[in-house]
Amino acid sequence: MGNRMEADLHSHTTASDGIQAPRANVQMALEAGLGAIAITDHDTISGVAEALAAGSELGLIVVPGVEISTVANGQDIHILGYYIDIENEQFLQRLASLRDTRDIRNEMIIARLQELGLEITMDEVIQEVANIKRKGDTVGRPHIAAVLLNKGYVSTITEAFDRYLAAGAAAYANPPRIEPATAIAWIHDAGGKAVLAHPGIYHDDALVEAITLQGLDGIEVYHADHSPDDELRYQALAERTGLLMTAGSDFHGVRDGVAFHAAIGSKRIGIEVLDRLQPLKEEQL
Repeated sequence: MGNRMEADLHSHTTASDGIQAPRANVQMALEAGLGAIAITDHDTISGVAEALAAGSELGLIVVPGVEISTVANGQDIHILGYYIDIENEQFLQRLASLRDTRDIRNEMIIARLQELGLEITMDEVIQEVANIKRKGDTVGRPHIAAVLLNKGYVSTITEAFDRYLAAGAAAYANPPRIEPATAIAWIHDAGGKAVLAHPGIYHDDALVEAITLQGLDGIEVYHADHSPDDELRYQALAERTGLLMTAGSDFHGVRDGVAFHAAIGSKRIGIEVLDRLQPLKEEQL
């Protein structure tokens, strides 16, 4: 079970595209022997309060977080925010604007799927998540994939992404979004620290290097989709630039016995990193 001196700083819940409630993530983190878990849903903090309450009850540190969607060089870039003020009204309004963009993207994807002859509507996607969604939650591509699976157009969620929903696939859509530097500034405005998520999946280290110069506080060196070579490369980058190194499973839940991206705690880092991610006491006054 470990000595509870490690943290997994990247997990998703039903507040975005995960399939487990925030409390369930906290419980799983406890069972994995972790001392801390971050809740980092896409463009929303609506699951954080439930997770914080569960953490208090179970004796586990819960890091309030978010994963903000941005675009640079034509591809999705995600910026993780930690210890943001979840009651900051300006930040909440900014996240709401990002969710509006997500809604536009979903409609674009549905339209392209219909053009391809697939009978699917946005109403069906909303119905798919009606039991788990609350105000302020996000709806995304995994929920569209679930409908495609249920209707027999694909045999797995992975196939839905490979054929239709992933970057470059037949129904992929990517409307205009904010740039990474804007997300970094928003996180700082809300009192948090900004970390570049899973740089290895971008396959563009020149772009990663450029983003490190835009006010980042850290980089997710250890991620479920990183190879050992990726980890060594980004560890060296973090050391060279003075950025914090973080780790995250990017857990989205378990479907048919398989965790996506990986099980909670599969990527972890020493809990002392939280001291550098948290705002200084005097900054909170």
